[in-house]
Amino acid sequence: QVQLVESGGGLVQAGGSLRLSCAASGRTFSGYYMRWIRQAPGKEREVVAAIKWSVGSTYYADSVKGRFTISRESAENTVYLQMNSLKPEDTGVYYCAADPTLRTVGTLSPGGYWGQGTQVTVSS
Repeated sequence: QVQLVESGGGLVQAGGSLRLSCAASGRTFSGYYMRWIRQAPGKEREVVAAIKWSVGSTYYADSVKGRFTISRESAENTVYLQMNSLKPEDTGVYYCAADPTLRTVGTLSPGGYWGQGTQVTVSS
């Protein structure tokens, strides 16, 4: 059974940092793009970052460039999202998603997987 389990969310003040983790299990994700997708209240899902597991190439939304860093640790089968200089507009539920194609919209390709999400709240 494929599982993506996120952790690391919480409440932080503006300017602070959080590190999200996504523990992947149940299959090999070497050919997949691992994505962090957030959904703010009343807004559409937004892809904030993605990484191709096999080669480590990355994508970032303009809104998080220079502040967020996505990485993966193959030995632990885990993807991370280091979030620095957090802003109130970063508030939302952050989902980990594994997708066989690189999609910069917040939907999933056939054969993709979602995690359950973790809440990030940034206070001003």
